[in-house]
Amino acid sequence: MIHELRVYYCVPGRLPNLLKRFDTITLKLWDKHKIKQAGFWTVLVGDSNQALYYLVEYESMADREKKWNAFQADPDWIKARAETEKDGPIVSKVVNSFLQPTSFSSVK
Repeated sequence: MIHELRVYYCVPGRLPNLLKRFDTITLKLWDKHKIKQAGFWTVLVGDSNQALYYLVEYESMADREKKWNAFQADPDWIKARAETEKDGPIVSKVVNSFLQPTSFSSVK
């Protein structure tokens, strides 16, 4: 099992738009592509309150590539993304890391 940590840094003032897109569009498409989220967080106290952190769970890197590429190429996603960004970009930068659990981690 691997987890992908993704951090989306929003254009100032656009975090509500990103949260709405995940809540009403993206997660439904992830279900379609069998992408499993392991949690979402915003920053209560920290460097930026315009960031969204989330974890996605995969069986392997090959599983991730298959599912993520299918999601990215989905015409419904391409259309929805364009519609939600008609007033300009929502995200200014994405940083992602692939995490593997340690032998003593409660998450395996």
